[in-house]
Amino acid sequence: MKRLILGCLGVALLLSSCVSQKKFADLEAKHKEAQDLLNSATVKLNDCLEEKATATSKMKTLEDQNAFLKANNQELINNMGNLTTLTTKGAENLEKSLESLKEKDLTIRKLQDAITRRDSVNLSLVQSLKGVLGNLDDEDIEISVEKGVVFVSISDKLLFSSGSYNVTSRAKEVLGKVAMVVNNKPDFEFMVEGHTDDVPYRSGVLLDNWDLSVKRATAVVRILQNDYNVDPKRMTAAGRAEFIPVSQTEKSKNRRTRIVVLPKIDQFYSMIEEGMKDPAINN
Repeated sequence: MKRLILGCLGVALLLSSCVSQKKFADLEAKHKEAQDLLNSATVKLNDCLEEKATATSKMKTLEDQNAFLKANNQELINNMGNLTTLTTKGAENLEKSLESLKEKDLTIRKLQDAITRRDSVNLSLVQSLKGVLGNLDDEDIEISVEKGVVFVSISDKLLFSSGSYNVTSRAKEVLGKVAMVVNNKPDFEFMVEGHTDDVPYRSGVLLDNWDLSVKRATAVVRILQNDYNVDPKRMTAAGRAEFIPVSQTEKSKNRRTRIVVLPKIDQFYSMIEEGMKDPAINN
């Protein structure tokens, strides 16, 4: 009887140890995934901060120039005020000069505010895309921000078979994740670009790499529209053939489809108009 009790206790301890190790492994994997996302977000945030610092420096230079001109104009007004020959025309010119400086300063502040909002929106978009696509191989998909525009570059080996423009089943899953993000960002428009390498296309009914790149772009656009209900008015399909390569030595990197996501132009101008209503600017 004692042997039976001891045996049962041993089995219970063994099962408890296995469960704890499994939970620890799961938590460790989740921690690594969260750390990877945090590292990616930190890199993108640092890039945004560098761009903001550059814009702030330029704005400071312009503000200093404005202050210098204002000081000179004020000195001229003071000097001319002491002259009995001050003409009405001269006074009007000085007034216009000061008004022009005020408008210039206002424009700088409005543009800076719009750029800051745009950068915040882009960072949010990148994090959303990283969240749904972060488990993919970096060689198959790359997300980046360049000059205020978000790019999602997907390799052709993931999207298409060699020389084909039929989207693979695995690619549809990836496009579905992209669609989930863009459907939640109605203030963005995007362009799907097809890119090929420089090997001439000589099979099928297509004429050349221009045809192939365009067909691949329209194939992706149709999937997004028909399978995932992305508004077609927000999309543009474009073929770039082999003329914008990213590598001179690895042709496989040039065979890609790129989704270029950018704010609507009227949305960007709305940001500027909102800045004009800011009491801090108008006072």
